[in-house]
Amino acid sequence: MGKPKHYRPPGKKKEGNAARYVTRSQAIKILQVSLSDFRKLCIHKGVFPREPKKKVKGNHHTYYHLKDVMYILHDPLLEKFREIRAYQRKIKKAKAKKNDELAKLLLSRAPSYRLDMVIRDRYPTFIDALRDLDDPLTMVHLFAMLPAIDRLKIEVKRIHNCRRLCHEWQAYISRTHKLRKVFVAVKGIYYQAEVDGQKITWLAPHARQQVLTDDVDFNVMLTFLEFYEALLGFVNFQLYHSINVKYPPILDPRLEALAADLYALSRYFDANHRAAIQEPQVAGSSRSEQEQEESDLRLAQLQHQLPANEPGALMHLVQDASSEIEEDETTRNCKNLFQNKKIFLSREVPRESLLFVIPAFGGIVSWEGDGAPFAESDDSITHQIVDRPTQGHVYLSREYVQPQWVYDCINARIILPTEPYMVGRDPPPHLSPFVDDEAEGYVPDYAKTIRQLQAAAKSDIQPLPGTGNDELDNSQNMLAEGFIYRTEAMEAAEKKQEMMFLEKQYHNELKMELQGVSSINKLNSEDTESKEQSLPDVEEQSAEDPSRLMMSRKKRGLYKAIEMGKQQKKERVEKLKERKRNIEAAQKSEKKHKKAQVS
Repeated sequence: MGKPKHYRPPGKKKEGNAARYVTRSQAIKILQVSLSDFRKLCIHKGVFPREPKKKVKGNHHTYYHLKDVMYILHDPLLEKFREIRAYQRKIKKAKAKKNDELAKLLLSRAPSYRLDMVIRDRYPTFIDALRDLDDPLTMVHLFAMLPAIDRLKIEVKRIHNCRRLCHEWQAYISRTHKLRKVFVAVKGIYYQAEVDGQKITWLAPHARQQVLTDDVDFNVMLTFLEFYEALLGFVNFQLYHSINVKYPPILDPRLEALAADLYALSRYFDANHRAAIQEPQVAGSSRSEQEQEESDLRLAQLQHQLPANEPGALMHLVQDASSEIEEDETTRNCKNLFQNKKIFLSREVPRESLLFVIPAFGGIVSWEGDGAPFAESDDSITHQIVDRPTQGHVYLSREYVQPQWVYDCINARIILPTEPYMVGRDPPPHLSPFVDDEAEGYVPDYAKTIRQLQAAAKSDIQPLPGTGNDELDNSQNMLAEGFIYRTEAMEAAEKKQEMMFLEKQYHNELKMELQGVSSINKLNSEDTESKEQSLPDVEEQSAEDPSRLMMSRKKRGLYKAIEMGKQQKKERVEKLKERKRNIEAAQKSEKKHKKAQVS
């Protein structure tokens, strides 16, 4: 009888994948923990399954690297989990003996664990924590909007903690003007901030009733949430101390009861800053005196130094703090975008999102309800955000716009005209700032209009009086009337077109020489529209070059994949253009139909 396939003589060490990888059941046997505790340890320590090239035990197993398992084996958290499991047995035994007093006593003294050392181990530097902050922010913002359900072990305390962490993060971003991009999608609202040179993107769900499904394992999500809460708490602590603000913040209980946590945090920022300026610097004071001063300061922040609801008290985010770090040019531009703009929010608009983004770009904002800094009847309001077709009372001293105007202004970094966003009109398309139109090969019309307005703002050229929206949409009229200067851009485009034509001509001559045909007569008979053909056509003709036959199979496949990607991108662009033509044709026919009905 022959030897089995994976025969190993007794006493010989394992080699290869059999020695480097173990299955999940083998890992649990090595660690001597339950499956749920093993999942928690893997999530907290950042250990994930691996895919070995050769799966020794079969394809139906989950494999882990042996070094990762040994890494968990020597972690103090493993011993803590064993202690908790043994303590739970004591509680279970007391309940089985119907000793309720002992069970209550044991429950009150149940051991717990902290993830401080785990976070310090996984993230040695603060930049490492910022790089990995996208998923924690998205998860915490998600659970901040979920309802508390005991059946799924989603507690009210955890929901409140998630909301607190979200508001603390948003208050810091607003205070330091670190927000860069905002996009409202069907899933939620995408935000992108830049903190210490790291771009952090997260998704916040819309403020509406969430329906929980049964196909989601909330035990795993709650384990991730436990780690993410601890990580975000550490990050907020470091960020608050970087701008000389004490953490955790002390909020006004009245505003907390009114669910105005973000506004309360902004007032705490201002009170902390003013107290830091007024605090006397006494050299040589004793430790007891310093502790007494600190306690008095915190009490004063809560009782006396919180400013009243005057118009200028909201956010105070545009005031320069002497203790803050120097701002770069992008931050200064974001800080001054909504400068001298006083915005009021109606009750039907997304209040939490607008309370976050408007102060982040230098605006002053209020809302309809208790705790607001100023009322709707204030004459100094410049814009009012509404999202319903009719208004009860219209003030002539302000402009009524839809919420999309705020987000489009933020992404464009300029104050856009308010006429397309007025109440009752269909607003322009909401373009994503995360998409590179040049790379995609299709630039929407409204993106071209925004670029022209940006160029006009950079050149400090004001529109001529009497110009309307039709003239603003027409780039030729804007060029003629001095809105923008694109001479250099036009020269570069002409030079590029000329180079493309010469390159195509060269390829055509080579092709004709190979075919034995004179190129002079055929080049003269070419149509003048050949100059306007795109670069992919030249590449398709050059693809027939014999040099492609000299490629290896791997390079040829790679070249084919690149060509297929270009072709797919071209097809997507053609679909968008076809859709645009259909929409324009439908609009024209609708206008003709209305004119015919009027006549």
